[in-house]
Amino acid sequence: MKEKVEKALEKIRPYLQRDGGDVELVGIEDSVVKVKLTGACHGCPMSQMTLKAGVERIIRQEVPEVTEVIAV
Repeated sequence: MKEKVEKALEKIRPYLQRDGGDVELVGIEDSVVKVKLTGACHGCPMSQMTLKAGVERIIRQEVPEVTEVIAV
């Protein structure tokens, strides 16, 4: 599952990097993916929306067994 999640992150990463941010996979526990938003995304007021509407949506679309994506 980790490889599938990494591939999904590669799809969203260019959009985050274009705005000065990035995302790192921290780990996967059961079906919950833990990520870290870095760069301009870290501390941004819109980061929670980016996480849920962008990162989580893409990961769950590519890896249906994932139930949630959280920032740590």
